[in-house]
Amino acid sequence: MRGLKDRNVLVTGGANGIGAAIARRLAEEGSAVAILDLDAASGEKVAGEIKAAGGRASSHAVDISDYDAVKRAVESIESASGPVSFLVNNAGWDRAANFLDTTPEFWSKVVAINLYGPLNVSHIVLRGMAARGFGRVVNVASEAGRVGSSGEAVYSACKGGMIAFSKTMARELVSKGVIVNTLCPGPTDTAILRSFLEGPDGAKIAEGLKRAIPMRRLGVPEDYPGLVAFLLSDDAAYITGQTISVSGGLTMQG
Repeated sequence: MRGLKDRNVLVTGGANGIGAAIARRLAEEGSAVAILDLDAASGEKVAGEIKAAGGRASSHAVDISDYDAVKRAVESIESASGPVSFLVNNAGWDRAANFLDTTPEFWSKVVAINLYGPLNVSHIVLRGMAARGFGRVVNVASEAGRVGSSGEAVYSACKGGMIAFSKTMARELVSKGVIVNTLCPGPTDTAILRSFLEGPDGAKIAEGLKRAIPMRRLGVPEDYPGLVAFLLSDDAAYITGQTISVSGGLTMQG
């Protein structure tokens, strides 16, 4: 796609699942990919695969809930490779539980990763984008943030917050040349969903989800990178503040 080649992109949570698929696709498009992820081994593995295929990538073990650690990582990346033009806030974490069975300690962990994490990364990266007059951001939220999801109350609240945050950033930064959009995946075969299906009724729940989805299957990580690449590209230069669902038809907007 136009405008992706030779641009630096930062992908949080790029060591596994959707984030790894996004990192690989953007590298194929010619972008230089920097992965931020707590899973250092998997991050290095993905970066190594990208480089073995002829792409450019680096991996950085970072806890995105730690503002200072994010700041140091971004400074290191930009010192080595130049300014970050694209940001994909993808990192996330959750465990299935009814809200009344959870604790404030659990809430704090979910909020730290799914809300404060992307706020930290955005606060640091967007400053540079605004100063330079160019930037493209895709925030990966969730259909849980649009319509709710049983067993994911706090996660849903965080993802709903990210949808609102993205729209606000789109308004505040459009005059600075920064475009911000949100991707909302539906149920997807990732570690988070698999943790929901670990119980004795897991197979039954999975089949129920598939029946509810018009395309009759769960999403897979490879279902999303094409849209991310488009939203970062010059072909999407007149699109900002949008929330786009990719759910096999499970939810339909408009």
